[in-house]
Amino acid sequence: MLELAVERAPERVYGFALAQALAERDGHTRLVAHGTLYKALDRMRRAGLLTAEWEDPGVAAEEGRPRRRVYQVTAEGRRALVEDPAPATRPGWGPAPA
Repeated sequence: MLELAVERAPERVYGFALAQALAERDGHTRLVAHGTLYKALDRMRRAGLLTAEWEDPGVAAEEGRPRRRVYQVTAEGRRALVEDPAPATRPGWGPAPA
């Protein structure tokens, strides 16, 4: 997932767009479950690999939709991706505890 956000860099990406890109990349017809996606994004944010902020409310109002939370990969996130491209081996990135 981090690599998709990097591909869109330096622009910021919002969660639903990231879910769509994941589905397209993997050839799925369904999107990633939103609960799963946002939990993973939050784990990456807490690990310092992403930043997250709410977009300007005026932009959302002009487009007649709710505000989006947007994510951007940090320098640390880019470094982690280059050093170890296998997400399951990164601390805190493995499957969520049962």
